Amino acid sequence: MENFQDPEKKWVDPNSTDYMIRSIIVDDEPKNVRILRGLLKEFCPSVQILDEANSADTAIPVIRKHQPDLVFLDIEMPFGNAFDLLDKLKPVDFEIFFITAFDDYTLKAFKYSALDYLLKPVNIDELRDAVTKAGNRIAKKNLDKQISNLFHNFAKPQASLQRMAFPEKDGTLVFVELKEIIRLESKNGYTYVHIRDRAPFISARTVKEYETLLPPELFFRVHNSTIINISRIRKYHKGRGGMVEMDDGATIEVATRRRDEFLSKFSIE
Repeated sequence: MENFQDPEKKWVDPNSTDYMIRSIIVDDEPKNVRILRGLLKEFCPSVQILDEANSADTAIPVIRKHQPDLVFLDIEMPFGNAFDLLDKLKPVDFEIFFITAFDDYTLKAFKYSALDYLLKPVNIDELRDAVTKAGNRIAKKNLDKQISNLFHNFAKPQASLQRMAFPEKDGTLVFVELKEIIRLESKNGYTYVHIRDRAPFISARTVKEYETLLPPELFFRVHNSTIINISRIRKYHKGRGGMVEMDDGATIEVATRRRDEFLSKFSIE
C-alpha cells in the first residue's frame, strides 16, 4: 500500500480511470463550463463530472444530492459568490478547486483551505497538478474513513468482537487479538503496540485515540504515555502512584492522579 505520509509521492494519476474523482462544476458562464469539461476529459480522465450548477443557490441542492469528492468552483456568480455558498454548506466535507479571473480573492480562497487556485484561462499543467493533489487528499480521506469504521467495529466491547484493526505508519492494517496486547506506549506521536510472544509494531494512531476505542473493562491508561491490559499485570508495587509489572517484564509507573481509579478496578483502596 502506498505511503500517505510522503507529500511528494503522487500515487493518484490524473490520466488513470482506476480511481474516479466524483466532481461538480459550479460556474455561471456556459462557455467556461464547456472549456473546463473539455480540458478535464482530455487531460484528467480520472475526474467524473456528476453535475453542474450556475449559481450559489442552485449549487446547494446539487452538492447535497451528489455529495461529491471535489467541486470546481467559480468565485464570482450572480446572487451570491462562492464564499456565500460555502458558508451555507458548512461543514464543508469536499475538496474545493477555486477558478476565477480575479486575483484579489486569493487570500480569502486560501483561508477556506482551497485545494488550489487558478486564474482563467486555466493552464493545463496546473490543472493536472491540482487534480493529482485532489486525488491524493480524497483517497487518503476515504481510507481514514474506512479505518475509523474498522476501529469503531473492532473496538466494541461485546464478547463477539475480540479483535482490533491497528493502522501502521504505511497504512497497512494489523489485526490483533485484544487479549494478546500487553501495553500500548506513546512515542513521537505514534503508538508502540506490545503483544505477547512477538515483536512490537508501530501504529499511526495516538494513545489518546486508543483510550477511547479499547474496552475499558480490559484496558486502562495508567499515565499519559501508556495504556495497559489489566489482565496482563503480573505484580503491583505500592508507592505514590505505584508501579505495575507486566507479563513482558516491563515495569510501568502509575500516575498518582490515576492510582485510585486504577485500584478500584480490583476492589482495592
